Amino acid sequence: MRLALHTWSLDTTALPEAIAAARRGGFDALELRRIDFTRLLDQGMTEEQVVDLVRAGGLPVDVLGTEYGLLFAEGAERQRLFDVLEQSCRNARALGCPMIMTAPGQNAGTPSQAARSLREAAQLVDGYGLRIALEFNSQHDVINHIEVARSIIAEAAHPAAGLLVDAYHLQRSGSPGRGFAHVPPEEIFAFQYSDVPPGPPPGQRRPTDRLIPGEGIVQWPAVFGLLREKGYSRCLSYEAPNPALWALPADTLAARAGAATRRLLGAA
Repeated sequence: MRLALHTWSLDTTALPEAIAAARRGGFDALELRRIDFTRLLDQGMTEEQVVDLVRAGGLPVDVLGTEYGLLFAEGAERQRLFDVLEQSCRNARALGCPMIMTAPGQNAGTPSQAARSLREAAQLVDGYGLRIALEFNSQHDVINHIEVARSIIAEAAHPAAGLLVDAYHLQRSGSPGRGFAHVPPEEIFAFQYSDVPPGPPPGQRRPTDRLIPGEGIVQWPAVFGLLREKGYSRCLSYEAPNPALWALPADTLAARAGAATRRLLGAA
């Protein structure tokens, strides 16, 4: 299986250095966020210049995140977020990236509202030849379990919309190990992973207590073994935001995470 490094895992490292660390750490690709673009735009760069910077890093982009919140937004904010989604699609096409991802964000509403927005988002990304993956968040008020996300995707009923499964949120939502065995392979568009410390979550909507795989309680032989059984062939994206890990040199962290993942994949 190929590995991608999610840039939130190196959040305090400037993007060019984060990409270089991912490459030297043995990662095959990247998962970028919208904030990776906006931080550089705020410094005066253009979208095209950011795309060129990423290209120069020498790693393909497997998934590109759009700004969160569009599932439940209304009015002018909803239009703004869909404009951002369209720009994200243009950037993805320029980078040869096939997948956009979105997550619940900080706002909330009804599952049917999310389904309507996801359908519209899927229609937009499909027009660019892309797909969109919805991530559930175990700490969100509404989209906090894999079954809620699946029901939203089913109601959206668009072939370009599917599921992003995250091992951290599986564990935190009470579906550890083979807890996604019932999900058909064709529904899983993307996969993120990090380990989970014992004890309760830290009380954050976007938890930053995530660990290098093998250092927590996730049942990796079950998780990785099940992905192999399902024939999952896209990148596994290492997403482990944690201030204690950000304090490490970027090269050290990327190398440790990549080596730990490959050891666990071999064991599985």
